[in-house]
Amino acid sequence: MLVLRWRTMRKGMAWLALALAVLAGRLNAAERRFDFSNAPTNAPPPGCVSTLSGQGKPGDWRALLDEVPLDPNALTIALGELTNSVTTASRRMALKSVVGQVARDTTDDHYPMLMLGSEQYGDFTFTTRFKIVAGDKEQIAGVAFRIQDENNYYVARANVLSGTFYFYKVEKGRHAPPIGNKIKFQTGEWHELTVQCTGTEIRLMLDGQDAMPALNDPTFSAGRIAFWTKSDSVVYYTDTMVSYTPKVSFAQQLVDDTLKQYPRLLGLEVFVATSAPGATRMIASADGKGIGEAGEAAEADVIKRGVSYYRKNRKMVVVTMPLSDRNGEPVAAVRVMLEPLPGQTEENARVRSLPIIKTMQQRMAAVRSLTE
Repeated sequence: MLVLRWRTMRKGMAWLALALAVLAGRLNAAERRFDFSNAPTNAPPPGCVSTLSGQGKPGDWRALLDEVPLDPNALTIALGELTNSVTTASRRMALKSVVGQVARDTTDDHYPMLMLGSEQYGDFTFTTRFKIVAGDKEQIAGVAFRIQDENNYYVARANVLSGTFYFYKVEKGRHAPPIGNKIKFQTGEWHELTVQCTGTEIRLMLDGQDAMPALNDPTFSAGRIAFWTKSDSVVYYTDTMVSYTPKVSFAQQLVDDTLKQYPRLLGLEVFVATSAPGATRMIASADGKGIGEAGEAAEADVIKRGVSYYRKNRKMVVVTMPLSDRNGEPVAAVRVMLEPLPGQTEENARVRSLPIIKTMQQRMAAVRSLTE
């Protein structure tokens, strides 16, 4: 009996360790929940943008109330979501805020989209619940992701009339051949859709199960997320959230990589010009501190005229030099912080700093913007 209890305890401890590991992973990621209850009924949801892929007019997206199955997941309870029960006996349904596309445009090449904010997501897990309500020509619900614009994105969608669940890529307005399975859907049923992107790998899940084998496509590395429908489909969405790895700007990645290559540097900071005349702001630093703060007159002059600045104290030598784009035009100022050497001179400090700037310059030729 004692052995059995110990094995049971060990099994329980193993499950607890796994749960804590998963929770730790979630805590390390950023998370956003999309709350449509802030909008008055029949009003557009706040923070979202209605747009269109294809032909016709943008869809009509509104905040509504609808009966939704209660989520038994304890996380929902932990997050403190409040609902009004509409079946007091079983409490299995609740009246909740949803967002719906209710226009009935029957144009065939017509894909209403609701952009969920302006954030760009690279690696993420996005989950929503959807219900296909109506549609004479089409009954399709989907999620578009890693959206570059209305003509370039990925999409996962469910189709009641054809009984299919497909993934495909839209590139330059053209739809690639779909990948997917025959899966039956019913009008008026709620389903959970999860999209998970890690690097070039894409996983799609329906109601907690893999909808198809993992996919791999390198075309779009990051982008916005949107609800997506087709033609005259009337669709509702709710319980929407995204967990994601915050994107590191190219400038910060450039600083981090350069510090790995030159570990004896005391510091490295990058500044760019702002819209205000003669003003600059820091966009990357060795320790991540000071980002967004204003630079000094030296940084503005470095960007404007392509000159270098030098200063020295007992503990540090600072050389500020221009970082140029592929056309040779200064686009940023870089503060290189060095340990002073015996007999340190301004010329020697510039010579020591130049390889560091050249290393960063080689990477600059391959990107469009330091802040992307």
